[in-house]
Amino acid sequence: MQKKDRFIAVILCGGLGTRLSEHTKNIPKPMVKLRSTPILIEILRVYIKNGVNNFILSTGYKDKIIKKYFKNFKKDGEEFFHKIDGIKITIIIKFTGLRTMTGGRVKNLNKLLKDYKFFLLTYGDGLANVNIKKTIEFHKKKKKLVTVTAVRPPARFGLLKMKGNKVIHFKEKPQSSEGWINGGFFIMELDFLKFIKGNSSILEKSPLENVQKKGQLCAFKHYGFWKCMDTKRDKDQLSEMMNLKPWLKLMR
Repeated sequence: MQKKDRFIAVILCGGLGTRLSEHTKNIPKPMVKLRSTPILIEILRVYIKNGVNNFILSTGYKDKIIKKYFKNFKKDGEEFFHKIDGIKITIIIKFTGLRTMTGGRVKNLNKLLKDYKFFLLTYGDGLANVNIKKTIEFHKKKKKLVTVTAVRPPARFGLLKMKGNKVIHFKEKPQSSEGWINGGFFIMELDFLKFIKGNSSILEKSPLENVQKKGQLCAFKHYGFWKCMDTKRDKDQLSEMMNLKPWLKLMR
């Protein structure tokens, strides 16, 4: 099979994780554990569940921790094999700079991605039961440079519907019914890299904003589970879900 015929997923693993500083002082955010498992492994499982078995981990802050975790890792930028749940996958760990912004990290993978028409990309701190096969079908149909997975933001507070003083509907912290946010799980054509200028480029700023202005950004609406590990509370909530792992129950 030609390399360009395979799907490859890039996971951004280089940020400082300052909002989760109580856990990221000594380890990078993707290695923060949900119970006994780094969230990175659960993100890999989401892709594996979708039939994606080839990965690039774009690292920065404390990248040696990630490299040490994978026993078969030999050299930065070189492919190696790893098994998760008995499934063989390939991983490339590439250091893309200590202070590099999200856009710059993607741009610095240009040589590793050059043989692919498009690639998948997500953040190293978010889980979702997104059907990536359907996302890819959607992306091919729309023929845009970038597809982003759009999700409803979770509400911060419980919802009460009232008639006078009587509560007629109660729901604890429902998913918001208004607005959509960037949920990660992108699909990007290789030509998108031309929109990224350098290490200081923030993916979510000028690169994606300029793609949108050119009418080359579309959104795949995901109505299922999605959660980002931004805070200790998020981490604790995801840890409580480890028995059920709703992110592995893919949407149909």
